[in-house]
Amino acid sequence: MKPQHLTAKPGEVAEKVVVVGDPARARDVANKFLEDVKLVSENRELLVFTGTYKGSRVSVAVHGIGAPSAAIVIEELAMLGAKEVVRLGTAGSMKKEIDVKDAVVVTGAAHYCGGTLGVYAPNVCLPNSPDPWLTVKLYEKAKEVGLRVHYGPVVSNDAFYAESPDFVEFWTKRGVVAVEMECATLFALGWMRGLRTGALVVIADSLVDPNKKDLLHHEELADAMDKAARAVLEALTS
Repeated sequence: MKPQHLTAKPGEVAEKVVVVGDPARARDVANKFLEDVKLVSENRELLVFTGTYKGSRVSVAVHGIGAPSAAIVIEELAMLGAKEVVRLGTAGSMKKEIDVKDAVVVTGAAHYCGGTLGVYAPNVCLPNSPDPWLTVKLYEKAKEVGLRVHYGPVVSNDAFYAESPDFVEFWTKRGVVAVEMECATLFALGWMRGLRTGALVVIADSLVDPNKKDLLHHEELADAMDKAARAVLEALTS
């Protein structure tokens, strides 16, 4: 099938891809860390840049916000030749010991059965785990670049503003350490489409610390995100 949203041509997307939600983050990662960068897709702000990192060909792509957008981009990246896809994103902490600007290597992603993944597999919950070897490498590289890093499962929530008062209690009792919106889709599609996947997220707010409930945005997270980006690129290319 031909991609309907990404306009990159065959051969313009690398086998190793960093995916992000924010177009500004995609530009930052591509311009700061890649050499010989070329913008190969920009339709609907679903930007895709391709360049090299320490001699290895890498793309940086925008998957947008939430499962439907992420699913479209991941499917189309696979059509265009992607083999390894790592999400570099943000999340909300649900543990007091995981502070803002810390990082979490995601070991699995819970979700509410239904939604986007429910269309792929009605009436069942798909396996939502990343590639284990790539996940270990992400943790090692995150430590090497100086991030304060944790690991654990997240919940991928489809509705940013629909969290109930008992949301944190419900999920933390089930071992979840943070909330975000796309990892479950990435991991499930990874197993379906034969992609190696992983995720490293930087904590942008806390659901358990009232003093840190407001989201930190792009500029405020720049230092931590730069380290996280380097960790992801090192994990993909080493």
